[in-house]
Amino acid sequence: MPVNVYECMFILDTAKVAGDVAAIDKQLRGTIEKNGAEVLVSRPWDERRLAYGVKNQKKGLYYMTYFSSEGKNVVNIEHDFALNESILRMMVLKIDPKLVDTMLTLAKGEHATALHNYQEDASEDGIGGGGRDDMDDRRRGRDR
Repeated sequence: MPVNVYECMFILDTAKVAGDVAAIDKQLRGTIEKNGAEVLVSRPWDERRLAYGVKNQKKGLYYMTYFSSEGKNVVNIEHDFALNESILRMMVLKIDPKLVDTMLTLAKGEHATALHNYQEDASEDGIGGGGRDDMDDRRRGRDR
């Protein structure tokens, strides 16, 4: 059976992650590897206020992972992720083979826009990225 590359985007509960991104990374990698897949890239993407509450949470950490696996393993991976209380939402997408190299290069790059903004906002505010509302306010010339 052919091996495919998948992108998995998580929204993690910031209260349960509590700044220990390394621990949640280890958990997510363990779940993927336990089900016979290989993690290619895994990293935080952005922390922001959610448009609507998810499981009574108003903020979430977006976390992106790319992994390679046979298609039959994805169902078990999704099932195991559904049991993880740190995950508010998740979405797994199969990446078109023509786009795999480009997507992985962008995901590994240190110039990825969302991650770069997240790091800048965190250093300025002492917290994670402000999200869309802060960006809209900056465009209008207002500071929060």
